[in-house]
This record gives sequence, C-alpha cells and structure tokens, in this order.
Amino acid sequence: MLTWAGLSIVAGTVLAVLLAVRRARSPLLAHFAAQLAGWGVVIGAIAEIEWRGLSLLDLTAATRLDRMTWLNIGFDAGYVAIGATLALTAWVLAKRLSAVGAGVGIMVQGMALLVLHLQLAAAISR
Repeated sequence: MLTWAGLSIVAGTVLAVLLAVRRARSPLLAHFAAQLAGWGVVIGAIAEIEWRGLSLLDLTAATRLDRMTWLNIGFDAGYVAIGATLALTAWVLAKRLSAVGAGVGIMVQGMALLVLHLQLAAAISR
C-alpha cells in the first residue's frame, strides 16, 4: 500500500508539473493528476497508521483482518463504480473533461486498491 501511495503521489505530481511547465490547459489531465496525488496522500496516511499498529496475530485478529479485507474489497468495487459513473455522467450530460479526468482517476485508484486487497485476501485464505 505504501508503494502504491508513493507511486500515486509521484505520478500525480509529475503530471501536474509537466502540465504547468508546458502551460498546457488540459482539465482532464489536471483533475486526473489531482486524484492520483490526493488518493496517494490518503492511502499513504492510512497505510502508515496501520503499519504502526501491526502485531503478531492470534485467531481473533486474523478473523478481524479477513473481515476488514473483504469490507475493503467492497469499498474498492464501489470506488470503481463511482468513478465510472462520474466519468460517464460528466461526458454524456455535460462534456466536462475535468469531471471525466476525476472519474478516471477514482477508477484507477479503486482498481489498484481492489487488486491489492484481493491479493491480501488470497494470502489470508491460504
């Protein structure tokens, strides 16, 4: 999670800097970059807090981890659906590229989190 958070922050920042240096006006890319960086900061903060709380697991803690992982998988699927809805609605109803970029950014983050949480769920079930 920390690696993904770092990559998101770097990618969002690099994209925003490139847009500024080139003086390119791309609402789609600007909002996509903002979503990448913003989600990266939040995911990084959550991962850091969880990292500090790690300890050896007993059966109760392992069960809680399994349930929380599946809850997060549900949230991740919801993020993908919300991002797709935002992007599609923005394009169909208003042709707003800024909202399309934000929606695509949310979808990318949701899909990445979904993959990471599914990998954790698979590891737990072994």
